[in-house]
Amino acid sequence: MKAKHWMLPGLAAIAAFALPATVPLAAQQTTGQKAGNFALTDMNGRTVRLSDFKGKTVVLEWHNPGCPFVKKHYDSGNMQKTQAAAVAGGAVWLTINSGAPGKQGHMAPAEARSLFAEQKLRSTNYLLDPKGVVGKGYGAKTTPHLYVIDPQGTLVYQGGIDDKPTANVADIASARNHVTAALGELKAGRPVSQAETRPYGCSVKYPEVA
Repeated sequence: MKAKHWMLPGLAAIAAFALPATVPLAAQQTTGQKAGNFALTDMNGRTVRLSDFKGKTVVLEWHNPGCPFVKKHYDSGNMQKTQAAAVAGGAVWLTINSGAPGKQGHMAPAEARSLFAEQKLRSTNYLLDPKGVVGKGYGAKTTPHLYVIDPQGTLVYQGGIDDKPTANVADIASARNHVTAALGELKAGRPVSQAETRPYGCSVKYPEVA
């Protein structure tokens, strides 16, 4: 089953004749504006749309299991802990893999299901974006790269998981977890104090541009 393309609101008619369906309509999403809807196939072969979660806070996490920076947060349990807290607080957490076939991190659905179970991911679902359309459309640069979308569908945070841009597990204890902080501020009815930060990690392994 192929991953489906995503579409920014209001631009569907333009895209129908101006661009191929596999080309993103924007280089990135803008903080403070509506997040672009998308549809991807999950690890179980089902289609999942961002719009399915209207009225809920949604976290998007770009993932590559072979990246040392990703391993820092998963091997330590930090990412699973962050996921679990977010979901317990009522958020939806979508882990997205935009690795292209033949490149580091790419996984077939069965591989994704195995990893999800073995590493005890606490995210809501694992989505596959092998053509990189959604990743490029959101401007995802690194693994991990995190986004928070509020219940009104507005992108309120994009950037790194924390303020310690290293692959050293020891740095987690003293780090500010930007995602946890953003979710806490949303829950308290306050604006997100750090709406954009620098993402860090391995580059997303997108397909080569022809």
